[in-house]
Amino acid sequence: MRQLLLFASIIIVGIVFIGRLFYLQIYNSDNYNLFEDPAIRKVYDYPKRGFVFDRNGKLLVANQPSYDVMVIPREVKPLDTVEFCSLLKIDKAQFIKTYNKAYHYSPRLPSVFVSHLSKEDYAVLQEKMRKYEGFYIQKRSLRDYQTSIGANVLGFIAEVNQGQIQKNPYYKMGDLIGKQGVELSYEEELRGVKGVKFIQKDRFNRDLGPYKDGKFDTIPAPGKDITITIDSKLQAYGEKLMVNKRGGIVAIEPKTGEILALVSAPSYNPNLLVGRKRSKNYTKLYNDSIHLPLIDKGLLRVHEPGSPFKALVALAALQEDVITPKFSVTCRGAYHYGGRRPMGCHCGGGRRDLTKGIAKSCNSYFATIFRKSIDKYSNASKGMDAWSKHIKSFGLGQYLGTDLPIGKKGNIPDGAYYDNWYPDFRWGATTIISNSIGQGEILTTPIHMANFTAAIANRGYYYTPHIIKGIEGEKINKDFVTKHETTVAPKHFDPIIEGLYDVYENGTARFLRIPGIEICGKTGTAENFIKIDGERMQLQDHSIFVAFAPKDNPKIALAVLVENGHYGSIYAGRIASLMIEQYLKGEITRTDMETWLLNNSLEDEYIKPYSGQPFSIN
Repeated sequence: MRQLLLFASIIIVGIVFIGRLFYLQIYNSDNYNLFEDPAIRKVYDYPKRGFVFDRNGKLLVANQPSYDVMVIPREVKPLDTVEFCSLLKIDKAQFIKTYNKAYHYSPRLPSVFVSHLSKEDYAVLQEKMRKYEGFYIQKRSLRDYQTSIGANVLGFIAEVNQGQIQKNPYYKMGDLIGKQGVELSYEEELRGVKGVKFIQKDRFNRDLGPYKDGKFDTIPAPGKDITITIDSKLQAYGEKLMVNKRGGIVAIEPKTGEILALVSAPSYNPNLLVGRKRSKNYTKLYNDSIHLPLIDKGLLRVHEPGSPFKALVALAALQEDVITPKFSVTCRGAYHYGGRRPMGCHCGGGRRDLTKGIAKSCNSYFATIFRKSIDKYSNASKGMDAWSKHIKSFGLGQYLGTDLPIGKKGNIPDGAYYDNWYPDFRWGATTIISNSIGQGEILTTPIHMANFTAAIANRGYYYTPHIIKGIEGEKINKDFVTKHETTVAPKHFDPIIEGLYDVYENGTARFLRIPGIEICGKTGTAENFIKIDGERMQLQDHSIFVAFAPKDNPKIALAVLVENGHYGSIYAGRIASLMIEQYLKGEITRTDMETWLLNNSLEDEYIKPYSGQPFSIN
């Protein structure tokens, strides 16, 4: 009986074990993860990253072969480090540091030990790799920028950090990921999908061959090619005009919202951030505190818009029915209000209606109509809410929703903003009168200004500015083909456009005219302050200009910011006119303006805060 019981127990236990193994292998195989099996070596096959073309089909970004030395720390055996370091062109300290970093990441998973070997270094090293157990060479592709322009637009790729790995399990130590520009915005489309091969190892850690004859191996899926909206010729010309200057240019096609040029100056050659010297070059660019070449000034430079903003002030007043186009103001060289210090005006004085007010940039006119817009309501807070709603409908005071990876909201104040600012003070239109001329608490970026200029050119609507024109096999985001209507009725735009046209015909930009092109524009000047040792100092004003052309059926709208560039018509106005001519004609006839810009530099203005020289104040 006892023998029978013992025999039965053995049979039952055996059945339980067999059943459990059957369950784990057949019904619950999902719990088994090849990627976590230490007896399986994973070899990744990296896909071709998608190409980038400009709007006219010109190839901007391609690929070039690259080779990485990989390490699996626990498989490393004693080796001749002197010889190995010599082959890799590193020193022993770097060898130890990199090995420890890889071991800390994972002793059994591969990590990049040295990246971006040249073809020559690879050829020499490949013959000797068998001597260095635990190390192997992995082929991948690096970016090959076919242009020296548009670094801020294109961005670059670099190794993922630990935070990115934890956030997205697709990436492993040593993988490359898009940083800045379209490389970041369209990373998922451009990167493709890695392939992987599973290699079975024996108990001595030797490769036996493909795991299950390669049943679970996958092949890489190449990245998708993309076409961006940038006109590379226009971009190159803008960067040329901005040499020895600091600032940004944003040009938009009004009817589509496509960004034609996005210039940030000074720029750099995108190929500087490719290969083994990438880290060194990046550090140098990052530490340039005077020129800030890594900061996209078209997207991130927040400033007062100055006089171009007056067009929106007029549109809000027309929509609120507090003025008509014939409404006029007599300017006596300043706007006087409430016994306070008068607001100066440089229009020359005289009777100003809407068209002349814009053409001559009369501060008195716009202070008057701003005050009428606010005073229409029972209290200033309600008036400011209504005014702010109109201004924000042009895309200001928000991120715009572009497909660019960076940006700033700027600021358009409303009633609550000033209620909080003046909790114990009965504020009114005269308290905040500087908003009427694009100063005070109004803050914008160049892309905001280009966008509201496009909305004016379109007589009251805009499309979200975007950089993508096409994705291989996909449609672009529907948000980029959705029309945004402003709160201002289309009928109010014609007198504004006449005023902007008169800026070129009889106003502050009359010497910037381009033969054969009807341009509408507005000059602007923004004050420029800096803190040095805690003291607020005034530097040379920023030069600002917005424009669109042709007057009817416009093809381009743009905003130009030249830091420390004096009056709007001096630097920014010249650049805007030439950019318009280049885009619409494909050639330059105003060579006098072009020569002046190419021969004049603002470098002295930028180094003054760091040189102890006296400041220039106008």
